[in-house]
Amino acid sequence: MLNKLKSLVQNQKQNFSDITVNNKCSEFEVNKWVLSDFVVANLLPIVGNRPFPLDELMLMSSAVISLKPEYIFEWGTHIGKSARIFYETAKAFNIPCKIHSIDLPDSVEHVEHPKEEHGMLVRGIKDVTLHRGDGISKAIELYKSFGNTPKALFFVDGDHSYESVKRELGTILKEVSNPAILLHDTFYQSKESGYNIGPFEAIKDVLKENKKEFKLIATQAGLPGMTLLY
Repeated sequence: MLNKLKSLVQNQKQNFSDITVNNKCSEFEVNKWVLSDFVVANLLPIVGNRPFPLDELMLMSSAVISLKPEYIFEWGTHIGKSARIFYETAKAFNIPCKIHSIDLPDSVEHVEHPKEEHGMLVRGIKDVTLHRGDGISKAIELYKSFGNTPKALFFVDGDHSYESVKRELGTILKEVSNPAILLHDTFYQSKESGYNIGPFEAIKDVLKENKKEFKLIATQAGLPGMTLLY
């Protein structure tokens, strides 16, 4: 079925670089028909729909298309799926962008540590640089080394605790003048669900404490959930 969908889209000979962004208006907007074609033809065959369902693939790629970051910093990437999504989007829509993907050193134990599969989906891609270290610390170090001024998109994986997400998001807002931030695993549900809503609560509390104003777009139909702050 997926091959049939891919064939259908490719036969349309869509030039993805022609996507229209309404720059005359203040609100976030992309052409979702063109973006849907791109997700089906370019992303699903490479990364599938786990851990990022279709609506999250749409939000990740639309953030790159609309905000046009010069640099993307991300960590906890496992085998590099999120980095590959960002790379494929920037390539298809002719957006000059360098991606810095960070994971823990081999000596650090973590339940989701990819070990030898670290960055497997982006190895050898010249616009993606792999790093080892503490994600947020390394990301801020890299950002500052580029002069503190580039348009930057940060990707925060919300798998971790409330404290971890609060620390990482709070650090970005403190250290970066005008960031765009994607946060994963941010779905909110009532307490009866038993879900981990730590990332959602962390976002709410950090924004309450911070003086900067952000617009927010979120996928909230179900797990795992993703939030864009810009």
